[in-house]
Amino acid sequence: MVDSKPLKRSQLYFERLMAVTATVNLCLVLFDLSYVPWRDFYLRKVPQITQIYDPIKGIEPHRETNNYLKAVDALEEQVSQTGLQSPQVKTKLEEISSLSIEIIESNPFAGVGKSGTLEKIKNRMRDRVAQESAKQAFRTFWSQAYLSQKGWNSEIIFFKQNIRPLIATNYYRRIGEDGDLLDNFWLIDIPFIALFAFELLVRSFLIKRSHPGFNWLDAVLWRWYDLLLLLPFWRWLRAIPVVIRLDQARLVNLRPVWRQINQGIVANFAEEITEIVVIRVINQIQGSIQRGEFTNWLKQQENLRPYIDINNINEIEAIAGILVQTVVYQVLPQIQPEITAILRHNINTAFQQVPMYRNLQMLPGVGQTQTQLSEQLATQITTSLYNALVSAVEDPVGAKLTSKLVERFSQALGSEVQKKQVLTELQSLLFDFLEEVKLNYVQRLSQEDIDQIVEQTRQLRTRVPFTPAVESSALAKRDK
Repeated sequence: MVDSKPLKRSQLYFERLMAVTATVNLCLVLFDLSYVPWRDFYLRKVPQITQIYDPIKGIEPHRETNNYLKAVDALEEQVSQTGLQSPQVKTKLEEISSLSIEIIESNPFAGVGKSGTLEKIKNRMRDRVAQESAKQAFRTFWSQAYLSQKGWNSEIIFFKQNIRPLIATNYYRRIGEDGDLLDNFWLIDIPFIALFAFELLVRSFLIKRSHPGFNWLDAVLWRWYDLLLLLPFWRWLRAIPVVIRLDQARLVNLRPVWRQINQGIVANFAEEITEIVVIRVINQIQGSIQRGEFTNWLKQQENLRPYIDINNINEIEAIAGILVQTVVYQVLPQIQPEITAILRHNINTAFQQVPMYRNLQMLPGVGQTQTQLSEQLATQITTSLYNALVSAVEDPVGAKLTSKLVERFSQALGSEVQKKQVLTELQSLLFDFLEEVKLNYVQRLSQEDIDQIVEQTRQLRTRVPFTPAVESSALAKRDK
């Protein structure tokens, strides 16, 4: 997925410039996606952002809640001019009280999914005035008697700190001609899309020129992840090409992450594939047993499906011949002293079991003679047996007789097994044994085992790095 070829300095600078540009675009996309859910936060902490970005999202002050806040501002101005007990202030208090009831009944917060904000406002007002009814709490709060008793300054400060910020978060979002909420982010995004489209076109042209067999579709799909930068929807998917570009530009090192992802994918597939392959092989063996192919093999008859021979050689006989020669010429000479010792021990044991010999042992020199005799007998028997085996192997007549013996043994074994009606039991036991293998071993292939295998494979690759030059050299040596 990630290109590991060394980049020229100029190419590296270009890749980094485009990677940074794609990152900036992704940041703008993420900000746009988070703006509406986080608008309350921006409004409290950085209100300048809402003044700039509200028009882009089609957000306007809600007429009803905005008029309410303007009425409160006019009340403050009137109190500062004529005092709290003036008839003008009483009129404005009645107006604000009436607007409060309208807000509770019409719930202008519902249009943008902020009904919870209205409930919070009602709860705070009820707690402040100690009333169970929200409407009555607002009527009480916006009255000359209450404000005079509690103090105008303290109550208006409460309103500014606890009620007004909540009311100010409400807004109205315009609807476009297509029936969806108005969103002009495309005006910001279109220059980036145009830039990435032009870049992809140039890259595809260069790829097509470097690979004459490619068509335009192949060239474009070579960098398929760049297509995600051109989508006007699902813009969050741009995180994929941005991460890849940052890695290609050597701005971040994501190779450990890719390796871990690849290891996880390979481990998951390896576990399932291993179980499938092993179970399939065992099922084929069980099927062969049920079809009677095991019987035909014992009887040395042709199966219903003829056996395919690729080299006109009986591999079993060839393997047996190699093993016999290895044992006779290589193994037996090395273990001859041990065989002689075993025979000498058995001969001594046989002598000890003869009553007459035990009486003769009382005579001087008989024990030493017995030891020499046992040594000579053991050596002579071992040598004779070894020479007989060598002669049997080297003698064509002996080899032919041995081959006939093996063939006759196989025929006799198959005939006797079938005659004694043991074959059915053997087939059943073999079938059950294979089933137990599946249950006890195949299904125990755990993720940990696969992970260990993958890790060992990765370590082997790390120790012996693969390069085309090494492969070419190895092939050249092999051809020579």
